[in-house]
Amino acid sequence: MAPVGGVAGGSRSAACCAVLLAAVLFFSAPATTEAYDSLDPNGNITIKWDIISWTPDGYVATVTMFNYQQFRHISAPGWQLGWSWAKKEVIWSMVGAQATEQGDCSKFKSAPPHCCKRDPTIVDLLPGTPFNQQIANCCKAGVIKTFNQDPGNAASSFQISVGLAGTTNKTVKMPKNFTLKAPGPGYTCGRALVGRPTKYYSSDGRRVTQALMSWNVTCTYSQFLAQKTPTCCVSLSSFYNDTIVNCPTCSCGCQNNITRPGSCVNDNSPYLQSAINGPGKLTGQPLVQCTSHMCPIRIHWHVKLNYKDYWRVKVTITNFNYRMNYTDWNLVAQHPNFDNITKLFSFNYKPLTPYGGRINDTAMFWGMKFYNDLLNQAGPLGNAQSELLMRKDSETFTFQKGWAFPRRVYFNGDNCVMPSPDDYPWLPSASPLTKQPWTLPLLVFWTALATLLAYYV
Repeated sequence: MAPVGGVAGGSRSAACCAVLLAAVLFFSAPATTEAYDSLDPNGNITIKWDIISWTPDGYVATVTMFNYQQFRHISAPGWQLGWSWAKKEVIWSMVGAQATEQGDCSKFKSAPPHCCKRDPTIVDLLPGTPFNQQIANCCKAGVIKTFNQDPGNAASSFQISVGLAGTTNKTVKMPKNFTLKAPGPGYTCGRALVGRPTKYYSSDGRRVTQALMSWNVTCTYSQFLAQKTPTCCVSLSSFYNDTIVNCPTCSCGCQNNITRPGSCVNDNSPYLQSAINGPGKLTGQPLVQCTSHMCPIRIHWHVKLNYKDYWRVKVTITNFNYRMNYTDWNLVAQHPNFDNITKLFSFNYKPLTPYGGRINDTAMFWGMKFYNDLLNQAGPLGNAQSELLMRKDSETFTFQKGWAFPRRVYFNGDNCVMPSPDDYPWLPSASPLTKQPWTLPLLVFWTALATLLAYYV
């Protein structure tokens, strides 16, 4: 038998090793929050920095941002791209974008550069910019669409002339510490990596040229970094149950006029218009209608009709934000019967197959151009709705246990708060005992009482 002291010593050694391993894992963990979405596992925004010519003191580059996310776009007021120079570079000029600040250019006696800051911030130009200040894919106010909705507008570009930089592939230094705001936080960008030179095709397709050098930067999105609270919620109802399951209380925050004065306003308030035009209007701060959930967006899923071979669902999107019109919005939902969508009314639709086509249970919806692609601010017109007709699968279809309701819902790329499954509308014949908790105890009580009375009488 091993001595007791040896066993104790071994236990202490194992404990010390475990503590050391935990410390190593903790301190070696990445400092940023990694972004991963199971419905869009490969989604990212890729920035390509292509040097197309050398200048006496630097180079000219074309910078392009490609949106490779399936259902997340960059909306107004648009993107802001930033970085830090590796040396003492300056921006002599730009086409298709501009730096928000010039910085200190006092050391230049004549013709000062466009920007002298060590960490410039770049924004897109507005539509209507003169043609001599434009390049392809520029001047859209920083708005980048999703590839599924509008592939022709899923990229944004500008041209930049950099000075006080290297003039060869060996002496030039790539920028570092890239940041992307769209328009607020949420994106984390990696290091700039040297990639294969980008190739350019002539208009007739008969000649190919390529960049002198190309860098790639990948930026991924995290909803946890973007905002502290959710931005949307889901409510449910059905034809077979009178219960309307509202969004969970305080889904996107709670009403509190003490700590958050002016965070919401009632739709019948006489001060509604003055509240809309308040201080938060210029910064885009949401002003939502006072509700129990306090979300800017609510998606309502209603199981409407049941046919022999089909069933019908009505989806309604309601805007409770008085300061936001959602342009080119999109909705993503997950349901096992989406592989049998037969007909869709007033929405565009595309199936998403994040699992390589093996499972088709995720669908992306968006509005029709010039009809309902604009979701108006809160009010009588602040909603969009559609109906889905789906064929039943005899092996899986059921109305029991909440099967008819979606598993997950996203609006504009953000995951919406779902009600608890315990609260879903149930079939009348399949209602759980928790809905009527006193039924069984009362039945037992009256049965026992009747038995006792019969015995003594």
